[in-house]
Amino acid sequence: MDKIATNVLDMFNDEISRDLDDNGKEILLGLDSDLFDAPGDDLHDALDRYEKEFNVDLSPVNWVLYFPWQNTPLLTRWFKAKREEVESTRLPLTVRMFAESARAGKWLFD
Repeated sequence: MDKIATNVLDMFNDEISRDLDDNGKEILLGLDSDLFDAPGDDLHDALDRYEKEFNVDLSPVNWVLYFPWQNTPLLTRWFKAKREEVESTRLPLTVRMFAESARAGKWLFD
């Protein structure tokens, strides 16, 4: 893993709350960790820090590809079948994507 990838991974591990394993140790994120389940406030803070530290503008990111549920009408959210259908279209949002974008100096995906 190169220095940029290591720095991006360390930054996300620093910003995002993690689950604990059976021994009470934090489970660290890896490059292929999907950030979908990251707590919203933690992810927002991590993305703000990422933009500043790695000078990558995230404004062109099409967030609905990674978080389709956030933009789904309330009525649709009430029906489990519809919820599963919406979630099945979601793309993973991984730490690796942010590392590759940091290396390139711009968001590379969508």
